[in-house]
Amino acid sequence: MRPKIIAGNWKMYKDLHASSELIASVVSRVDFDLDNVRVVVCPPFTSLELAHRLLEGSPIALGAQNMYTEDEGAFTGEISPKMLLAAGCTYVIIGHSERRQYFGETNVSVNAKVRKALAAGLTPIACVGESLEEREKGITEQVVGTQVKALFKEISEADASRVVIAYEPIWAIGTGKTATPAQAQEVHQFIRKIVAQLYSWPTADKIVIQYGGSVKPENAVDLLKQPDIDGALVGGACLKAETFVPIIRAAVKT
Repeated sequence: MRPKIIAGNWKMYKDLHASSELIASVVSRVDFDLDNVRVVVCPPFTSLELAHRLLEGSPIALGAQNMYTEDEGAFTGEISPKMLLAAGCTYVIIGHSERRQYFGETNVSVNAKVRKALAAGLTPIACVGESLEEREKGITEQVVGTQVKALFKEISEADASRVVIAYEPIWAIGTGKTATPAQAQEVHQFIRKIVAQLYSWPTADKIVIQYGGSVKPENAVDLLKQPDIDGALVGGACLKAETFVPIIRAAVKT
C-alpha cells in the first residue's frame, strides 16, 4: 500500500526564531502513531540546519524548497543537493508553480533537477498543475500530461517510483479555492495513467501523488480518502501547528 506523504511548504516565511517555535509546536503535537503516513517540513534554506537539529528523534523528515543541478561551483545564490544532504534534508520540492511563474523554471529545468535529486539520493517532490485559464479552456489533461511526461524524461523505471508527484492546480494555490475531491481525483487518476503508459502499471501503482492547493483541516479528509490521492503538499495551513497537525491526523484516518 502506498504511503501518504504530508509535506509542509513554508515558502518564504519564518525566520530562525519563528522556525524554532513552529517545529517545537508541531513535534510536540505529533504524539500519535503515524502508521503509513510520512510527514515532511520544508523551511527556508536559512532554517534547514536548525530544523534538522530540532527534528532529531522525531518521525518528521526535512525537505528543502528548491535546489540547483550542480554539486558546487560559481553559481551565486544557488544551493546544491550536497549542501541539502549535509543540512539533513531527505526531500526537495522541485518545480513549484511559483518557481515556474517568478523564476523561469521550465519543464526542462524541472526534469534536470529531478534527475539530479535522484542521483544525489534525495526524494524529489515534483510539482505539476494547470492555470485557471487552462482549466477553463478544457486543456488540463494536455497541460498536466505534458508536464508529467517531461519530468520523467531520461529517468529509469527503477528511479521513477522514487519520485513524488504533487498535483497543484495553480488556481487553487493560496487563493482559498480548492479543487473538489472529484476534480482532484480525476486528475490524479489521469497522472497515474500517464505514468503507467511511460513505464508500467506496477510502477504507476507505487508512485505517491500528492494534492496541493488550499488544503486545510476542513477539506483534508475528503481529499485524502480519494483512491489516487496519496497525501498533500500543504502551503498556508502548514505555518501553524494548529492547522498542520490536523491534516496529518486526517491522513492517518484515511
